[in-house]
Amino acid sequence: QVHLAESGGGLVQTGGSLTLSCKASGRTFSTYAMAWFRQAPGKEREFVATISRAGANTLYGDSVKGRFGISRDNAENTVSLRMIDLKPEDTAVYYCAAKGGQYLSPLPSEYTDWGQGTQVTVSS
Repeated sequence: QVHLAESGGGLVQTGGSLTLSCKASGRTFSTYAMAWFRQAPGKEREFVATISRAGANTLYGDSVKGRFGISRDNAENTVSLRMIDLKPEDTAVYYCAAKGGQYLSPLPSEYTDWGQGTQVTVSS
């Protein structure tokens, strides 16, 4: 089990950028594939991006491809999400999540540990 804490959310104008961070506890961070999901009011949780344990492989949701970038620092137990060219439809609570195993997955049900979320609001 790993404890996750997100930070970096806030209010930004359309076209702006933000970087979210997720700090993980424990000594086994490098054994987890990490991901970001988001959930807007009244909508299902949506896959944003995931990164493999060593950071060599990534996968993105269609709505964020080319605008968002996921990265990780296993020495610092952190995973980050760099977001550029933000749009009002990116407004949501963003969650960091962890799963064991090597393969990448866009399915929330595959992830065993979740953070509390950080709010991102993009104004038009």
